[in-house]
Amino acid sequence: MGNCYVIVIDGLGVGAQEDAAEYGDENENTLGHLCEETGCKLPNLQRMGLGNIIPLKSVPVEPEPLCAYGKMRERSAGKDSTTGHWEIAGVQLNRPFPTYPDGFPDEVIEKFCQGIGVEKALVNKPYSGTEVIADYGEEHLETGYPIVYTSADSVFQVAAHVDVTPIDTLYEWCKFAREEVLQDEHGVGRVIARPFHGEPGNFERISDKRHDFSMKPPEHNVINRLQQEGIKTYSIGKIIDLFAEQGFTQFRRTKSNAEGISQLLSLMSAASDSFVFVNLIDTDQKYGHRLDPSGYAECLQEFDRAIPAIVSKLQEDDILIITGDHGNDPTSESTDHSREFVPLLLFPSDRAGEVNLGTRDTFSDVASTAADFFNITAEYPGTSLLNGSARK
Repeated sequence: MGNCYVIVIDGLGVGAQEDAAEYGDENENTLGHLCEETGCKLPNLQRMGLGNIIPLKSVPVEPEPLCAYGKMRERSAGKDSTTGHWEIAGVQLNRPFPTYPDGFPDEVIEKFCQGIGVEKALVNKPYSGTEVIADYGEEHLETGYPIVYTSADSVFQVAAHVDVTPIDTLYEWCKFAREEVLQDEHGVGRVIARPFHGEPGNFERISDKRHDFSMKPPEHNVINRLQQEGIKTYSIGKIIDLFAEQGFTQFRRTKSNAEGISQLLSLMSAASDSFVFVNLIDTDQKYGHRLDPSGYAECLQEFDRAIPAIVSKLQEDDILIITGDHGNDPTSESTDHSREFVPLLLFPSDRAGEVNLGTRDTFSDVASTAADFFNITAEYPGTSLLNGSARK
């Protein structure tokens, strides 16, 4: 049959959507602004057609791109990773996951604290993950109270020092919060365990021990559907957490983009008749949220350098899709995600219905393409990108 690879560059947007003003994002353009500010060169993505999607100051138009190219509009309400990845998999949400700009209600915090056996929680308001442990880490060491905070995203985050709360205990706390507290009207997209270590004045998050507890996705997503039909499904990076550990034949969590790329290349050497879903998180987690354009640019260049190795491992019947899940403009004043179109590259270009794919109506075109590629009967909101000869 061949393999279908989908790589999501986390937080890579290509300009504000028509409804971006409703989210306060009307001026955001992650890739466009990044290229303007840093002059970021991406020669391999340029050859693929990245500069054909929108005008980019440092990535010119490619006359004969290797990929079919376009951009996708998010139809779901929201602009977080769970919403974006679920829509890629064919699930559209009519209402966003709840957010808590003023902190969580007392009943939520009380139920959480009672359930895990502590008197109280610290903070309970939106906060930067690095700043919250700097400001409250010492009090946490003295009292043992967990640090609970949120962000502009739909997240309930729990930070604890490993010398106070063992990591496995922190995971149990977050699992309790997910299953017993944060459901129904308070059903946030993710509960996130944030262990940290170090001394006062020098606390540091242990990023590779972070663990996300997501809402369970609706059953009709394309990953479940493919697995039901005997197609092997693989997760690389945080994908497995966004889908609540459901639907995948095998998963490989990663500590960095470099490890994610390495895991992908290793898997490509052995994959057959498989759907491989990859998330490269560093652009978002390390650089977008921290408003670091130069770091973001270097991270994209790291991926760009890996393109030839990835393409060289593709077999004749394989397809590769490169996209994003939302924006996260490191040049803006906001550390939040942004409501943006995301890029769409499909390799090789002759497998697509047309080289210029234009503006797609939904991220779910990826789900429809995967179902079409494996000749699976499934109805998703999107439209397949493949031409007739590309179908199995």
